[in-house]
Amino acid sequence: MKSEPGDVSIDDLAAMPNQTVDWYGVRNYQARNFMRDQMNIGDGVLFYHSNCEVPGVAGIAEVASRAYPDRLQFIKGHKYYDEKSTQETPRWVNVDVKLIRKTRLLSLKEMRETPELASLRILQRGNRLSITPVDPRDWEIILDLLKK
Repeated sequence: MKSEPGDVSIDDLAAMPNQTVDWYGVRNYQARNFMRDQMNIGDGVLFYHSNCEVPGVAGIAEVASRAYPDRLQFIKGHKYYDEKSTQETPRWVNVDVKLIRKTRLLSLKEMRETPELASLRILQRGNRLSITPVDPRDWEIILDLLKK
């Protein structure tokens, strides 16, 4: 799950009540569907800093709730407001994400230089999704890299 550090960084998450944040503002249907249809409480999350000087995995977290309507879609004038979304038929969801631990930064460059991660979705050309599933094999490789 990608977050811009200027919005919510791994350090911000560590300082939040219960070290938990609602993963708000997702406005891509495919990313929304990953949250809504595939994420379960306790699933691991690679907390990834994006759109920054050195993008990469900054920590490990876990899904702490099932998907529920993103409250921001209903706030008129908010940048995440969606006039077509209603309380009865919300278009956008989020999940709560809880910090497990901050890690060393595993940079995008280092991941690209790891041949075993060649199939990792975030490394594929043209991938711009803020949320992508991670194959269990890739998860283990990343955890091993984080130990270095």
